Amino acid sequence: MLERKRLKGRTQVTFVLPADQPGGPVSVVGDFNHWNPAAHPLAPRGDGTRAASVTLPAHTSHGFRYLAAGDYWFDESDADGHDGTNSRLHT
Repeated sequence: MLERKRLKGRTQVTFVLPADQPGGPVSVVGDFNHWNPAAHPLAPRGDGTRAASVTLPAHTSHGFRYLAAGDYWFDESDADGHDGTNSRLHT
């Protein structure tokens, strides 16, 4: 799930997954963090989910995916679109 908060000239995007699906550590990777899995690991939240947030310029488009343990890549079902390989996010 994607949560968005509009800020002046920017958008804070929070990437949210259930705490146990998939099991093990998960990171969100994309063009906004140079596809670096260490940049945005999802952390547990009090509501039983885990999340990572990034702040991006407004009116931009970004490719991203999730990377879980065991080199398991997967897409965001609530993304704004897909480009054949990656999920797409529009701020």
